[in-house]
Amino acid sequence: MQEFAMHLRDEAGTNALGVALARVLAPGLVIFLHGELGTGKTTLTRALLHAAGHAGHVKSPTYTLVEPYTIALNEKQVELLHFDLYRMASPDEFLDAGFREYFNENAICIVEWPDKAGAALPLPDIHVFLHVDGLGRKVELQGLSDKGSQCLDRLNFAPNL
Repeated sequence: MQEFAMHLRDEAGTNALGVALARVLAPGLVIFLHGELGTGKTTLTRALLHAAGHAGHVKSPTYTLVEPYTIALNEKQVELLHFDLYRMASPDEFLDAGFREYFNENAICIVEWPDKAGAALPLPDIHVFLHVDGLGRKVELQGLSDKGSQCLDRLNFAPNL
């Protein structure tokens, strides 16, 4: 398992991490974002999406549960799905909504509040843990699969420079 931790001084650091993560995305990747309200999960995803080429507005899918985006990876169009499961009451809701079918080798899925869907979700390739740390954030990244570890191996990020 590949893992590392860092301190981000401010929102610009969170945005820079999102840009760096966008450079190592791969089709089929599943990323779980963990952290309390206001720790920067949506901020990180927004920066990642913009760096991956999405030019439009990126909103939190808190009420829609999922927002789909199309990005280009190696000149190929890839669907990136941003899930926010905060309002889900049970894993059954995730299954009933048919969300499991989005998790495939052609899409990238980023999931906020994955604990709300529990075992209904496939295993992640990468865990991202965000914690408030003074005025900044403590971030821990864990590559759990070969694909996730390879992405983190390629991650070129130096916080707060």
